[in-house]
Amino acid sequence: MPYGDIIARNAEAPEIRLERLNTELRDASAQTVLRVAMIREWPESLTYVSSFGAESVAMLALIADVDPSLPIVFLDTGMHFPQTLDHRDEVIERLGLTGVRSIPPSETERKVLDPKNDLWKTDTDACCALRKVRPLEPALEGFSAWITGRKRFHGGARMSLPVFEFANGRYKVNPLANWTPEDVELMIQQRNLPRHPLVSQGYPSIGCWPCTKPVAEGEDVRAGRWAGQAKTECGLHVDKNERPRVF
Repeated sequence: MPYGDIIARNAEAPEIRLERLNTELRDASAQTVLRVAMIREWPESLTYVSSFGAESVAMLALIADVDPSLPIVFLDTGMHFPQTLDHRDEVIERLGLTGVRSIPPSETERKVLDPKNDLWKTDTDACCALRKVRPLEPALEGFSAWITGRKRFHGGARMSLPVFEFANGRYKVNPLANWTPEDVELMIQQRNLPRHPLVSQGYPSIGCWPCTKPVAEGEDVRAGRWAGQAKTECGLHVDKNERPRVF
């Protein structure tokens, strides 16, 4: 793409760019959304933030089709299931991903705020802030936009999820916003992609082990995340002004 075109797009006001993109690509396939984002809109300034959770392999496979060297951020909270770390390594090898970077929380901060690694027992918002929200900010430095794996069928605030958003100074791209659980399953089956081993044990949505439970049949996909609490998001996709005040 001519450099002048990239400059012109980056000069657009966020609200104008969002209207253009959401109008153009509201009903586009995930593959088309990804190619537009990676090649036309934000070449060299786009990343994917992946949990390597229950459904992540579908997005990662689509990204690998376009560019397996795309920078991918994995927030290594220190609280992931061992199965998640094994699955991450398997997916990286299978898809030939070369841009994955694991980002841990600040060890200095952790020693002060959570020396026994049990903060989750008393304040899950503070634990998420320490291990996910604050580490993400420096990890996104240099990127104008980031890809997420969120989907409307996850429920809650995600039911009205647009394909493109702008929050906290960056664009967010949601290529799978329109996907259904059946779409995810079909993708995994057709391409024989590796499955997260905990899915077969009743975990359709997988986060850190202290705050993730199996889900009963018929329950919401994310019912096992922070079960019994009003909390439904770790904070990564909550506007800074709306996040709980911690520390």
